Amino acid sequence: MRTWEKNIRKVTPYVPGEQPRRDNIIKLNTNENPYPPSPEVRQAAKSMSTRAMRLYPDPAASDLVEALAYRYHLSNDQVFVGVGSDDVLAMAFLTFFNSDRPLLFPDVTYSFYPVWAELFRIPFETVPLNEKFRLVKEDYARENGGIIFPNPNAPTGVYEPLQDIRWILQHNRDSVVIVDEAYIDFGGKSAVKLIDEFENLLVVQTFSKSRSLAGMRIGYAMGNARLIRYLNDVKYSFNSYTMSRAAIILGVEAVNDEAYFRESLDKIITTRERVKEEMRELGFDFPDSKANFLFATHPDYPARELQAALKEEGIYVRYFDAPRTDNYLRITIGTDEEMNVFLGFLRKYRKK
Repeated sequence: MRTWEKNIRKVTPYVPGEQPRRDNIIKLNTNENPYPPSPEVRQAAKSMSTRAMRLYPDPAASDLVEALAYRYHLSNDQVFVGVGSDDVLAMAFLTFFNSDRPLLFPDVTYSFYPVWAELFRIPFETVPLNEKFRLVKEDYARENGGIIFPNPNAPTGVYEPLQDIRWILQHNRDSVVIVDEAYIDFGGKSAVKLIDEFENLLVVQTFSKSRSLAGMRIGYAMGNARLIRYLNDVKYSFNSYTMSRAAIILGVEAVNDEAYFRESLDKIITTRERVKEEMRELGFDFPDSKANFLFATHPDYPARELQAALKEEGIYVRYFDAPRTDNYLRITIGTDEEMNVFLGFLRKYRKK
């Protein structure tokens, strides 16, 4: 090892989903929304002036914070925004998880959590999900330096009811609990309604999935005003201009067009429920997803081989080579047309 390398912080990085450059593919591997953003967003993008690119953005992203606060019936000081929920979560790890006690999160979960824990030198322990990939709330009633879990979970799509989240919060009033709700709009009730009851709760959401703005990188957190103030202190100590003017302008339009938002969600949910039925008929098994994806396995088709066969046909799905998940594929719900092609491939594959 070279001398200068001895003091470098080395981590095992997060591996993002593949972003293929091939034409004419069906991309079901990174949970993007298959429908375009709101027409209001598209019109605002066309009307954007060069001023939006020439000048620094508002460091507080006030217009977007105000729009989100209005939608969720919060005050402005209860909302924090960042460059995608990954940025928001990384800031939250850095801000809130500084105890000598271990951070707790599920063993099958968003694979960025252990990366951030390692990067920021946070001790952590993984808590096993049960055999149905459900969170066991009683396992979190012990000493810890914080708790984080997605709801619905990634990559399983399993949703935990609010009464279980409330139970975890009731038994962990001395540590920050983060509920990562990247997929909450596709099913279930948000924990945001518990914010006034629990001052240690932070709820994180994103525009990348349900609002079709993955490319704009907009994420946000909601919580007690004191938590949000601590987050902002870290943000302004790190990079005050985190969001572009374009992201702020388009994010406001996306929040305000509630009718289009609901219409897009309804289409995805309807397609998801149809695909569940057809995949069960083909012999696949999966948890009851409340997200915009399925986490599926088949007793006769090794997941790695099936992923490779799908990729050859230009259909991309996600495979996680890890304990408990290495015979599952995560399949994003695309348009009806895309899912028909996917299901057609599975029917032909079954006959081989």
